[in-house]
Amino acid sequence: MLIIDRYLLRQFFSTLVICFISLMGLYVVFDVFTNLEEFIRCGEKAGGTLRLIASHYGYQTLAVFDRSSAVLALVAAVVTVAWIQRHHEMTALMAAGVPRTRIVRPLLCAAVAVSLLAAVNREAFTPRLIDKLARQPQDLLGDKGQQMHPQRDRRTNIVIHGKATYADQQRIEEPAFQMPRSLDRYGPQLVAKQAYYRAASNGRPAGYLLDQLSEPKGLAQRPSLYLDGKPVLITPSDADWLQPDQCFVVSDVSFEQLTGGRGLRQFGSLMQMIAALRNPSFDFGAELRVAVHARIVQPFVDLTLLMLGLPLVASRQNRNIFIAIGLCLLVVSLFSAVVIGAQYLGTICLISPAMAAWLPLMIFVPPAVILAEGLRR
Repeated sequence: MLIIDRYLLRQFFSTLVICFISLMGLYVVFDVFTNLEEFIRCGEKAGGTLRLIASHYGYQTLAVFDRSSAVLALVAAVVTVAWIQRHHEMTALMAAGVPRTRIVRPLLCAAVAVSLLAAVNREAFTPRLIDKLARQPQDLLGDKGQQMHPQRDRRTNIVIHGKATYADQQRIEEPAFQMPRSLDRYGPQLVAKQAYYRAASNGRPAGYLLDQLSEPKGLAQRPSLYLDGKPVLITPSDADWLQPDQCFVVSDVSFEQLTGGRGLRQFGSLMQMIAALRNPSFDFGAELRVAVHARIVQPFVDLTLLMLGLPLVASRQNRNIFIAIGLCLLVVSLFSAVVIGAQYLGTICLISPAMAAWLPLMIFVPPAVILAEGLRR
């Protein structure tokens, strides 16, 4: 590696780190003071406010890096090029016979490395921390009741409803499960005081444990109900792990899906999202399908954004670093508006999910190729 390469890479990564720390700092300060009362309340239960803040935003660092990696790489590359232009170093290199494409090559490689690191973060690290990353500052411990919207298990046609959900115990307060006609032998609904989601374990399927059952009466003495040979409603008469006032409703609708599935769409891995789409019990709609296609094309989107912004600065003779940053922000704003707009059209089914993900590339790749030609002049 040549001296100039090491010099450019050092400038690139120092700018990247400074920008990321500044961005993270602004986010933490704004978010902490906005939700300070909740941090203080939860800190008394979690062993200290500062400890809770450090833990929460320590995890959020991965999410912030995921969302900002492409923009940070572009800003770092643009600032590096503007810096060597400002000090006439690019002019000296080009006068020595070094082409402009050779000068920016290490920056392109560094930006690709950042994009790959972000992809590894999305697929390997954030999926393991979905519960912590999806937790909002307004409900850090998950002990606040959240309004629940009815969800239908598409496999059994049972409508799951309740007064509120609590993430800390994966609990539904005052659940009321509406039974379809094929399963209403004991009554039209199951009503209890609490319901707890239980993942599959030890041969028991996943589903919801209804505790302190009030409707229907006398369920403990009745046999379990089956659909297509598979258990749907397990009663105490067929399960010694159930109390007389309990029953178990088998469902592949997880608690996270029941409460909106936000964590899966934002922080789940590609394989997790594909597996969720194949779940016969729950329909995520077009939003998750758009997210799957967007995840596949994300590295190409990052590279396209870089190739839109970097040539605008590298091929200009203006050495004002603020003009360079202004051009960078203009490109990012326009590019982000098109990406968000295309994905929105996909979620409301005006265009297909695949088109929603690929449309920004169709629009911006040709200009990026044209601008890249300017680097060779």
